Amino acid sequence: MLACPAVLRAEPLRLRIGHALPVTHPVHPAIQHFADVLHEKSGGAIELAVFPDGQIGQETNLLAQLKAGKLDFAKVSASALEREAPAYRVFSLPFVFRDHAHWRSVTTNTVGDSILASGSSVGLVGLTYYDAGSRSFYGHRPINHPDDLKGLKIRIQPSPTMARMMRLFGAEGVEMAWDLVFTALSSRLVDGAENSVVALIVGRHGEVVSHYSLDEHTMVPDVFLISEARWSSMAPAQQTMVREAALASYDRMNVLWADFQTKARGTVERMGVTFIQPDKRPFIERAAPILTEFADDRPLLDLIGRIAQS
Repeated sequence: MLACPAVLRAEPLRLRIGHALPVTHPVHPAIQHFADVLHEKSGGAIELAVFPDGQIGQETNLLAQLKAGKLDFAKVSASALEREAPAYRVFSLPFVFRDHAHWRSVTTNTVGDSILASGSSVGLVGLTYYDAGSRSFYGHRPINHPDDLKGLKIRIQPSPTMARMMRLFGAEGVEMAWDLVFTALSSRLVDGAENSVVALIVGRHGEVVSHYSLDEHTMVPDVFLISEARWSSMAPAQQTMVREAALASYDRMNVLWADFQTKARGTVERMGVTFIQPDKRPFIERAAPILTEFADDRPLLDLIGRIAQS
């Protein structure tokens, strides 16, 4: 009897991606698009499993897994990266961006690239940004002026910069995981929060708040990351495919986000939430001392200058 030699096939590289948002959020199909493109580009040699909705951890835990090399990819807010890579603090500084076009320019040029690269020394390699809109205040009462925030408890992401801004406005910043915010708002544990209008849909916050104030104090993006341990284990050709797939997911996210944000505002208004367009000048003036507090931080000041010139 003649034995036929087996044709040996290399097992595909199986990787995992985690994020904390529900599948109804544009981030999920954008990340799924990344997985699909990478699978196609690699000829099926790289397979990715996407875990949404905090299934394998909220953002702080996802970062810890990335740094330890136990997770391959994750999407987190730039605010959550401040303690890991200080360059990301610039996104939490109030009124750094003139408008959305300015934000788009920065996140697609060498300035944005340098920020993405800044976390590699702590195990976090940035691949691309995802638009998360501008962040504004919302809650159980109108906010027309910084004085309207005095004495209020406002949910914020883990961000020393945002905590400082809350103090300048006379409010208390309460750091809290995303999945706890709806209950905190409905039980009045906090008086309000700050996020894009989409949060009122995705997190159901529009069911329990009455006013949304478009002060647009920050434009904090989401960041799509790969573990440095996984990145350094890849061949140059694989790294190129990952970069190309990330760019494709960035383009897909832009289309999804624009449509989602427009529909979200209409839905929130029908839910009974009142939108307010305050004069931004008092907010800008009240928040201005934050920048002076970084007078000795040469790298951050240089970064702010490069952004201003973009």
